[in-house]
Amino acid sequence: MSNQLLAGKRGIVFGALDEKSIAWAVAEQCVAEGATITLTNAPVALRFGKVNELGEKLNAKVIPADATSMDDLTNLLTESVDVLGGKIDFILHAIGMSINVRKKKSYTELNYDWHHKTLDISAMSFHRVMQLAYEHDVMNDWGSILALTYIAAQRIFPDYSEMAESKALLESYARSFGYHFAKKNHVRVNTISQSPTITTAGSGVKGFDDFFSYSDKMSPLGNASAKACADYCVMLFSDYTRMVTMQNLYHDGGFSMMGMEPAVLGK
Repeated sequence: MSNQLLAGKRGIVFGALDEKSIAWAVAEQCVAEGATITLTNAPVALRFGKVNELGEKLNAKVIPADATSMDDLTNLLTESVDVLGGKIDFILHAIGMSINVRKKKSYTELNYDWHHKTLDISAMSFHRVMQLAYEHDVMNDWGSILALTYIAAQRIFPDYSEMAESKALLESYARSFGYHFAKKNHVRVNTISQSPTITTAGSGVKGFDDFFSYSDKMSPLGNASAKACADYCVMLFSDYTRMVTMQNLYHDGGFSMMGMEPAVLGK
């Protein structure tokens, strides 16, 4: 049921690839709640993903952008303002990619050229987006910027590998830039630490199915779904959370607070 929490708001959603993407669910829910949006992903993702279908469904323009390119991101921001008819109220950064994980490189044997690329795409892109939005003054007062992260930024999940460092850097950017954006025009910046979610990207992590089941058992409420995450994003984009900024917010069914769960031990 829609409450029109985002009526009249304009947003940009990064990272929708297919129906399994959290960003896909967020885009759908934002539009259902009254927002108008643009969608963006890397040109290569647009070729093998389904984001164009989503754009048609939501009447949202799809603007290709390489998240490592300042020129692409500048064009994305300025074109979004033009297409949507005004400054931006919210941005979702849902980007993450590790070549080392894809190539099954052990954490103790990282290829550093690939590692740099991982940090560039998965974390530095977040700073780029915010820096350009700040410089070009495209965010409305009291806007909201979110990025998706994971608890591996704080705790050890060996198979998550170098993505743990990427998420830790991402969260640090949210805190640091959150200060500057708040002082500039009350824009808040937060990260959402989501449960393991069955997405095309997440499923590529070694042992994902086993860990998904483990997390579901450890979490008193169970794993949070992509749809539930979309609802949470809508709340954080809405005017009801105007005083929430520079936070890493756990959306994980209680997993982050657990020490031991008898069900995991078979009791």
